[in-house]
Amino acid sequence: MDTWYVALRVKSIRSRNHMELEYVNEHIGNKIKDLRNRNGLTQQELADRTELTKGFISQLERGQVSPSIVTLLDLIECLGTTASEFFKEAEQEPVVFSEEGFFEKVDEAGNSIQWIVPTAQKYRMEPLLVDLKPYQGLEEDKPHDGEEFGYLISGKLKLYLGDDEYTVNAGESFYYPAKRRHRIENPDGVPAKFIWVSTPPTF
Repeated sequence: MDTWYVALRVKSIRSRNHMELEYVNEHIGNKIKDLRNRNGLTQQELADRTELTKGFISQLERGQVSPSIVTLLDLIECLGTTASEFFKEAEQEPVVFSEEGFFEKVDEAGNSIQWIVPTAQKYRMEPLLVDLKPYQGLEEDKPHDGEEFGYLISGKLKLYLGDDEYTVNAGESFYYPAKRRHRIENPDGVPAKFIWVSTPPTF
């Protein structure tokens, strides 16, 4: 019964939205990731419980692979839900986010990073609002998959990409593939504020 139900629901998602297999995989992957996070599990822990590999779980959550019906049922069961609950239509996702819902992290130097879309981990982009104190910087990021974009609202920034250095002034934007090590700092005596977007989410 469950196998038939899951197969029917997957077909329904695809036909209703007139989407390709990529959309179905992404839809399933997002729900698996959301349930895993709600259960406080790492990708490795979920992999161990389902006798899968961490690499497969990672690809699944990014919509890069199609799970078999049996595998999907095992995942659903390990995540503490049922097939009917898993495929139940979710409430409409929020579109506008107010400051009350932002999550802020302040380091010892007083630099602030705000997650301005609280549910961004489920999506392809993660926008941040960053305030850097004078002469302060963020930790260097190692090379990783994805791309990053920023827009400087006020102040000045120094952007380091590998061995290259760039100056960003207020009103300017920056964009780069994240395949080189990268770091951002405030070289000036006044605070710097900027929007920083990463895809896929990495923070």
